[in-house]
Amino acid sequence: MTTAREIMTPNAECVNSDQTIAEAAEKMRSLDVGSLPICGEDNRLQGMLTDRDIVVKVIAQGRDPKSCLAGELGGAEVVTIGADDDAREVLRTMGSHKVRRLPVIDGHTLVGMVALADVARAVPDATVGDLMDALTTD
Repeated sequence: MTTAREIMTPNAECVNSDQTIAEAAEKMRSLDVGSLPICGEDNRLQGMLTDRDIVVKVIAQGRDPKSCLAGELGGAEVVTIGADDDAREVLRTMGSHKVRRLPVIDGHTLVGMVALADVARAVPDATVGDLMDALTTD
């Protein structure tokens, strides 16, 4: 079976927890991504920051993106997948947590990101259809 390591985008870039939301948004723009892992000084994963987080938790609340720090928006639980987990486990994790992107870790080290599109290319269509149903229903 195909593993997360085989289908992920390697060398995922983080936004540091002490960087501003404005800096994070600029990094998202330059990388053409909708989310970034948040990493601390020790390079350990502390959360995920999405473009939706920026809009809902910063802009819509009237907070200043130039003074709000990425670390302030990191969630309590970071959903990840192991680098050697198979693609079906990636799908199960995405479906159960209703996420479309997962940081891929090897031990405690972030080694890449896997997106729904990556998994869709690696597994049968029916399996992806089941995930889409899980992501879009309450």
